[in-house]
Amino acid sequence: MPLIGSHLAQMAIQLTDSIMLGWFSVEALAAQVLAGTFFFVFFIMGSGFAFAVMPMVATAVAAGDETQVRRITRMGCWASMIFAALVLPFMLRSEALFLVLDQKPQTAALAADYLGIAGWVIVPALLVMVLKSYLAALERTQVVLWLTVAGVVLNAGVNYVLIFGNFGFPEMGVRGAAIASLSVTSATLAALCVYVALATPEHAMFQRIWRPDWEALRDVVRLGWPIGVTNLLETGLFAASSVMMGWLGTVALAAHGIALQLTSLAFMVHVGLSNAATVRAGQFYGRRDRVALRRVALVAGGLSGILALIAAAAFVLVPELLMGGFLSPTEPDRAAVMAVGAGLLAAAAVFQLADAGQVMALGLLRGVRDTRVPMIIAGISYWVIGIPASYILGFPLGLGGVGIWIGLAIGLTVASTLLAVRFWRWTGRWKVDG
Repeated sequence: MPLIGSHLAQMAIQLTDSIMLGWFSVEALAAQVLAGTFFFVFFIMGSGFAFAVMPMVATAVAAGDETQVRRITRMGCWASMIFAALVLPFMLRSEALFLVLDQKPQTAALAADYLGIAGWVIVPALLVMVLKSYLAALERTQVVLWLTVAGVVLNAGVNYVLIFGNFGFPEMGVRGAAIASLSVTSATLAALCVYVALATPEHAMFQRIWRPDWEALRDVVRLGWPIGVTNLLETGLFAASSVMMGWLGTVALAAHGIALQLTSLAFMVHVGLSNAATVRAGQFYGRRDRVALRRVALVAGGLSGILALIAAAAFVLVPELLMGGFLSPTEPDRAAVMAVGAGLLAAAAVFQLADAGQVMALGLLRGVRDTRVPMIIAGISYWVIGIPASYILGFPLGLGGVGIWIGLAIGLTVASTLLAVRFWRWTGRWKVDG
């Protein structure tokens, strides 16, 4: 539950940005959707190293190897920072890329303005992910939850001041939202560092952290890069859908952004359950306990399925209620955005079970150190099947935004099926005696 709560709270920070910018203007919301998608592509790819830390630390803890816990976590930080240094220039010079992708010039300029500040968030954000994974593997999840909740409150307050120009501050729009994100993420990182130093002194996490440990770095990178590429392939599916929605205009892109925020909020529940499954799978993998490993898969998958059905019902039955808070009542394009968004949420309801299933299977496979074949499955499902289906349904067949989202459902369903088969076949062939 704390892992689910922390992911929901993390998502609430982005949700707050979207709601407040939607009240500021539809143009600002569309720009934040475009920029946020671009940022998230890099962030989720770099998070592969943090996701690798989680099962590796869990296995080391189960084996009683405290030294390995420290080595893995430190080099997870190293790998994340190397990645951040490589991708930061692309975010700081993003306007030309948005224009090449045929986005509206005004939207591209606003999105680049946002990323000129928010791009720097990649540095503290990836370090936060590593420390969260380390603490989750130690089953110290409460602090992760409460720090993230505090970040939601702080982000909303800074947004209120800087986006709208309250309390004597200048009205900054998207730049204000970017400053808020950078401030809050940096504060969260500082708080996590203090907690780790005080609560886990036995690991001496920050002593001589500047010294390389090439063996541990190699292990983290070997497990983490396929996870990062898998994350990129899935996120790229949704990023491509954002680009295609941009071709349909500002109203369609804004509606897509709202629907995507709501589906992402539901998805965070499954990510939290998947993280818990990764930790448990890593522990039972270390203990060579196949029966317990399969029991984890059944329980976590069942819970995830129930929650997916609840989210699907809400998307179909009360779409206007879910979307209403994102736009000002006086916004001229409110009715048009709501109409498009309702159709997108109906399509989103179709892929809730598939989306839940694929992230759960990925979490279980990561727990048992199986990351390369899932990466190939993701590539085929999302890029060979999902994106072409979205384009064909959306444009040649004339279904527009709903067609694009049905294509997402097709890609996710293929991935969910193949990954689940992979896990059950893998555990069936697993030699428990090593």
